[in-house]
Amino acid sequence: MSNDELTSYGGPPPVPPGRRRRKIWVAAGVAGLTGVVGLAALGGVAARDQKSGDRNNASDAQPAAAPKSEAPGPTTGENGRGDEEAGRGDDKAARTGAEHKGREASSGEQRRDDKERGHEVPCDSDKLIQAIEHANDNRGGTLELAKGCTYELTRSDVGDGTGPNGLPVITQAVTLAGRDTTIVRAANAEPFRILNVGRSGHLTLKNVVVKGGLTQADPIAASRAKVELSAKAAAKPAKAGAGTNAKAGAKAATPTKAPAAKAAAKVPAATGASATEAARGAGGDATLVDVAPGDGAGLLVQRGGRADVKHSEFLLHHAGGNGGAIANFGTARVAHSRVATSSAGGVGGGVFNAGVFRLEESSITDNSAVAGGGIGNGVPGLGLPGAGGTLWVWKSTIEHNRATDNAGGVLTYRGTATLTQSRVVGNHSGEDGGGLLALGDGQLALEKVLVARNSADDTSGGLGVGPESTAVIAQSEITDNVAERNGGGLATYGGTAVVRDTAIVANRVVGQNSVAGGIYNDGGQVRLERSTVQANFSVLPPGGIYTTNDGVRIDRSSAVTANRPTNCSGSPVVPERCFG
Repeated sequence: MSNDELTSYGGPPPVPPGRRRRKIWVAAGVAGLTGVVGLAALGGVAARDQKSGDRNNASDAQPAAAPKSEAPGPTTGENGRGDEEAGRGDDKAARTGAEHKGREASSGEQRRDDKERGHEVPCDSDKLIQAIEHANDNRGGTLELAKGCTYELTRSDVGDGTGPNGLPVITQAVTLAGRDTTIVRAANAEPFRILNVGRSGHLTLKNVVVKGGLTQADPIAASRAKVELSAKAAAKPAKAGAGTNAKAGAKAATPTKAPAAKAAAKVPAATGASATEAARGAGGDATLVDVAPGDGAGLLVQRGGRADVKHSEFLLHHAGGNGGAIANFGTARVAHSRVATSSAGGVGGGVFNAGVFRLEESSITDNSAVAGGGIGNGVPGLGLPGAGGTLWVWKSTIEHNRATDNAGGVLTYRGTATLTQSRVVGNHSGEDGGGLLALGDGQLALEKVLVARNSADDTSGGLGVGPESTAVIAQSEITDNVAERNGGGLATYGGTAVVRDTAIVANRVVGQNSVAGGIYNDGGQVRLERSTVQANFSVLPPGGIYTTNDGVRIDRSSAVTANRPTNCSGSPVVPERCFG
């Protein structure tokens, strides 16, 4: 039988439901489908008969008959007839053994085929729920969703305590394979997320649109998302014209902003924290972020769980906590897919990550959150060493996302984020980091990345690096970004930025007292290697590079040219090899 042929959802009935069987689905009659009517209630017959052309016959598996000898039959010894009969008996036994082995081989192949083939799920949300329950109870499986079907979910169950879910929590290796298929929460249904992968589960999602997840509001998550790149308490930079270099030493000795103050975070009072979070501070698992009921309106991947999303879309989700469309605490991979038009009350309008997340040849577009409008890697307000995860972005686009506070495109906090051959374009933040922002000992690496046309209402239109954080930017372009105050292209506040083989070009700061359209450095370290800072603009000088200390290093292969109104003149400290 061909491995590509599908069987209808038949076979023996599943094991009886356990004590934790979802009560609301039982009340809806799903238990009757499972325990009384049997799997045939899914709409298919028990099992299709094999086609004659595909049948694995035993004779096909047995060896070819031995060629006949042209000599007479065996006549050995005095008992020739007996020897001949004995030979026939041996030959018959051999044939019987071959047939038996052939049947065994055919049976083994059949079992493998049954495992590899998917089970058809009719276009009915109750039957999809039942099919996932059956897969969980029978060591997983592949569910072939109906072509062109919209599975509309109207009710939910609390599942395992991580909040209400529209579909059963995935606890085994389950594949949902669609064909122009949509899974959507009904518009008038109570809030619930769509998919939840448990600690032992592995979900593979193919060719499916997941829409409309909605989770409960989480005020704590919203307040924890608020963290500032800078304290913003200093006076506006004074205009420095020609002949002001003599004053640079005094300005550098008493910088207007203390780097230590830049780590100030708007963290809520402890009265709203849960007992679990309080225990963290008392020495519990101090490196992990807990799942909250408001996280991941489209997909939640719990710690220990795994998800592979391919050729799919997550649209129109809203999470009251973190991760508007996807919240990952385990291991997740999204490839050839789109996460769009989703929002979060906390961090990560499109995606929130506190585990290991890989984005490949995909797009994160038109999402919004308090922080990390596109992707949020870590929770700023927690302040835990392991609050952030590991984020990989390859050949992907993060575009037109918005944050009401910080990091319109990507936020990484106490985690690592690596972007390669990707685009961060057209994102906006209400405060700092229009494109990307690294905070709280976050590590950010860009290679062959375009950071363009992002904007921030305060500082760092393109990229911001906070205290103790590091950004390494190689073979990239930071261009045409806009900030209101400082650092149109790049701003560092007590952090470190290494810029190699990169162009920082045509960025702007447009506020009445703005400086440094190219690079703004306050108490941090910036190293330029074989790079260009060119044609950037600010209202007050310098338009190229502004630094409060001598931490800006420019190698002989780099150039700072054609910035307006000046390249570096007017900075409290003028870096070596920067003229005009």
